[in-house]
Amino acid sequence: MLNPVKIGRNGTLVIPAKVRRRLGLAEGELVLIEETGDGLMIRPAVAMPTEMYSVQQRAEFLLNNAVDAADYQKACEAVRAMGLEPKAVVHKPPAK
Repeated sequence: MLNPVKIGRNGTLVIPAKVRRRLGLAEGELVLIEETGDGLMIRPAVAMPTEMYSVQQRAEFLLNNAVDAADYQKACEAVRAMGLEPKAVVHKPPAK
């Protein structure tokens, strides 16, 4: 089913109401526009919120994910570069 639409000011496209309802699109929804060999494909998009980690949490991740003594030393150096003392960060050093 073809639904011709005009390109408006600033490149806006108005998706016909029937199509929006069928796809479950509402004002403010995100869509993806992909260039294909045949033209453009418009699909609904999903945006997931990202979690922001504190400096303390990032330091904890670095220290807890060290796999050996050498890796742990590098993690400690990185944590110090972040302005934290590794001993002050709750973590479990790798087994020796």
